[in-house]
Amino acid sequence: MSSRSRATWPLIAVFTAGYLASYLLPTIVGRLGSGLGLSPAEAGVAGSVLLLCSAGAGLVLASHVERIGPQRVARAGLLLTLAGYGAAATTAYLPLVIAGAAIGGVGSGTATAVAAGGIAGLPDPHRASSTGLLTVSATAGALYLVLPQIGGGHRAPFAAIALVAALVWPATGRLGRTRPHVPATGTGRGRIPHLRSGSVLAGAMVCWAMAQNSLWGVSSRIGQDQAGLSEVAVGAIFAVSLGAGLIGVAGAGALGSRLGRALPIGGGTVIISACIALSSSASGLGSFASGEILWNTFYPVVLSYLIGLAASLDPRGRWAVLVGSASSLGVACGPVAGSLLSARTGFPLMGAVLCALLLLLAVPLTAVALHTSGRPLLPGSVRRRGGAPAAVVAGTLGAVASTVPQLGAPELTVTEIALEEQEPVPRRKYRLTGGVQPRSRSASKSYASTSAK
Repeated sequence: MSSRSRATWPLIAVFTAGYLASYLLPTIVGRLGSGLGLSPAEAGVAGSVLLLCSAGAGLVLASHVERIGPQRVARAGLLLTLAGYGAAATTAYLPLVIAGAAIGGVGSGTATAVAAGGIAGLPDPHRASSTGLLTVSATAGALYLVLPQIGGGHRAPFAAIALVAALVWPATGRLGRTRPHVPATGTGRGRIPHLRSGSVLAGAMVCWAMAQNSLWGVSSRIGQDQAGLSEVAVGAIFAVSLGAGLIGVAGAGALGSRLGRALPIGGGTVIISACIALSSSASGLGSFASGEILWNTFYPVVLSYLIGLAASLDPRGRWAVLVGSASSLGVACGPVAGSLLSARTGFPLMGAVLCALLLLLAVPLTAVALHTSGRPLLPGSVRRRGGAPAAVVAGTLGAVASTVPQLGAPELTVTEIALEEQEPVPRRKYRLTGGVQPRSRSASKSYASTSAK
């Protein structure tokens, strides 16, 4: 295993433990309603409490993880996750279940903050975040196949999250040995960089995540109540959907930054809006399965690029944690918003409202991606950097790729270096008398013959 892999996999493991609760949100909300006798709105509020605690923990720890130490913070988060969700799984008393879910949510947000900050400091944060989403999707997909078979009401999903936290615990022993790769840009302390772009991204992420999870929180009800499917069939569709998400995330990781970030984020958000409209208006197996599978294929792809975009704004990971917490805040509001909208307007009209919201959000998200990704090197920049012709020469002659700009690559940041003023070197003065005096006799003859001509 390479040193880069040894530095990445503990962060991926902690990332999985932190994100798993939000991926299991539909079954948590559904089983809270069926197992404890809650109404859909009350179950949605319970799920929102869990995710609000997760978002709050991320916001509080955004700039303190490195000072406290990632190993300590990750272990504290996993311990809270294990204790909170484990307690919720062992009782049917509603106040204790809600309290356990809230404590577990704080643990999930703490673990996510550590993982987001560490991934932002890696040389390739987009690939690491894609791998993390790949792992979360695989874990959640397996659980969606297993949980309907074992029953257990609300106990089973909470126990599964606690078990994953316990399995991830040994990975925290390597977090203290890995130092994130932070470029020496001088932005490690003081004012957070890209304040305007980061603020727009965080604000848009609240609404973007809320729109996604407004549907995700009621997807189980759409499948069972509107499409007429059983819980086992809905769980199988969710598992297939998350499997399709694995393919999407793997494709995004392989594609990397070849298309930039603006096209995947903007175009993917438009596709997601259409999938939400299809899924919310489903009346049978075909339309419901198609909407859910297509939606879950593109959702993690766009999310991985958004995480990578947030990580690129600050190498210390502060924007990654803040944007991730803003996403968790939107996720927390999703079940309540989806339950209220569906109760008042019905599932199809709820989907139309969410579709319109996502189409509006595609504009600021794309603008931030375009503004912060840098300008491509074009032939007009030959005088400054060598430009595209230099890249062609490098590709033809086999030059080292890191020393020559590549086609379509963003421009390198120019850092001004202040130089201290030095005393001027005194100039020597020469006195010329009678023209130029040759140094040697041979030179004198040559000079004389040249003068005669």
